[in-house]
Amino acid sequence: MTTSESMPPTEHNRKYFVIKCGGSILAQLPDEFYHDLMKLKSEGIDPVLVHGGGPEISHLFQKLSIETTFVDGLRVTTDQMIDTVEMVLSGKINKQLVRKIHRAGGKAVGISGVDGGMFRCKQTEQALGRVGEVTYVDRSLIEQLSISGYIPVISPVSMDENGQSLNINGDEAASAVAQSLNAEICLVSDIPGIYKEIDGEKVVFESLDDIKIGTLIEEGTIFGGMIPKVKGAVAALSDQVPSVIILDGREQNALLKAVAHKTIGTRIVRKELINVTN
Repeated sequence: MTTSESMPPTEHNRKYFVIKCGGSILAQLPDEFYHDLMKLKSEGIDPVLVHGGGPEISHLFQKLSIETTFVDGLRVTTDQMIDTVEMVLSGKINKQLVRKIHRAGGKAVGISGVDGGMFRCKQTEQALGRVGEVTYVDRSLIEQLSISGYIPVISPVSMDENGQSLNINGDEAASAVAQSLNAEICLVSDIPGIYKEIDGEKVVFESLDDIKIGTLIEEGTIFGGMIPKVKGAVAALSDQVPSVIILDGREQNALLKAVAHKTIGTRIVRKELINVTN
């Protein structure tokens, strides 16, 4: 992926923290989650929120009697579907999150990859239809909003070189944003992290490297819908993204603990950095 990582730091030398909220957790996040966003902002850390919305999209398609299919965990998005996808992500869900941040006492602006040409994208593959991948992020709009005191809330919808709408995987969008901002990513879900069941109890791995994750997938410890999420986290690791945290957004002060590198969820790092990050 090509991003704007070569751009020099802003004069404000800001520290960003990218938070990706999956669609399955959005309705369950407590008010405290949004208050923690305000605390991060007040402590000089700029949160950038990227969201999904898969369950809401599936629910609407079901009501409209539109069949949904997936390939390798990605929703096939036809020309007939893309307007509905964009309406749900950039309209309903995006503005719900903006309202919740405002109710918590903060200021937020809802945008998508289309706004300001923030995401440059290309179609992933023909079989997926109007699904794209981010090849470049222009971070200037995110910077301007953050400098002005706003929290950017980003819908993972963008467009191709012809201006046609594309549906972007939320985890991939968050990864691209984090790389452009040289920021860590927090993947907020409804699970406590990557875990292994021992005697009926979930034992969470506090820290994992990319090699160990591959082993856990082969063993079957990581399975099902967790596989694409974990692979996405590993793919996000780079010189610009030192670690990715997977955690349950319903835990008390989850975001504050993640930023402070306290014990919560599972922190994923590259093998050569595992001892440095812990």
